[in-house]
Amino acid sequence: MKAVILAGGFGTRMAEYTEAVPKPMVTIGGKPILLHIMDYYSKFGVTDFVIAAGYKSEIIKKFFLDFSLTNADFRLNTATGITERLGGTPSRNWTVTVVDTGIDSMTGGRLLRLRPYIGDGTFLLTYGDGLSNVDIQNVVKAHKVENNLVTVTAVRPAARFGELELDGKKVKAFKEKPQLQQGWINGGFFVVEPSFLDYISGDDSVLEKAPLEKVASDGLLGAHLHNGFWQCMDTKRDRDHLDQLWESQQAPWA
Repeated sequence: MKAVILAGGFGTRMAEYTEAVPKPMVTIGGKPILLHIMDYYSKFGVTDFVIAAGYKSEIIKKFFLDFSLTNADFRLNTATGITERLGGTPSRNWTVTVVDTGIDSMTGGRLLRLRPYIGDGTFLLTYGDGLSNVDIQNVVKAHKVENNLVTVTAVRPAARFGELELDGKKVKAFKEKPQLQQGWINGGFFVVEPSFLDYISGDDSVLEKAPLEKVASDGLLGAHLHNGFWQCMDTKRDRDHLDQLWESQQAPWA
């Protein structure tokens, strides 16, 4: 299966980073979160990626154009510009398609613009700013068994603040930033049938609004309930938390 990654947004809540690079290129442990996501998918045998770029798309394009050489030793003839890779087997043997889906396109519009590159098979879809330890194979199995048009990974994020369980004016229990026990949210990590693209009207279409709302009303939107790790990177605080997990060798997605 191909994995499609939506990586074109402005990332305005992380302006301290995204004035220089698109949010998927913000680093966790020295490598872009986009690469963390792709490495995670590759654990499940995914080697074909389609990236919907937009804001500062040239940075994502250059990263992958240079990827083979910057991750290997090479010999360069400065007169001809011919490069030769020196020895070794590349650690990542992937096909990566990077498509500029426009600066102002919404999430649905970006996905629709990828139609020529997705093909007519079931594909995986996620956002370029979230990490998890969800079992992708289990999401695919559920999708097939339930005959869904789209299956979304439903998650319960950690609370931003500590939780107090009260008994009158006494604190019965104190939990420091626990995982929420109610309120499932969209965690990305979708499995999608290509005919879902027919639900998207154009560049202004927001994936999470009319298209998915219609699929849900048609009874074709399934949910894979994931109680494990999931973390989006919406703010500098989120980025620092993910970075700390990586540097302490406690990253659940690693």
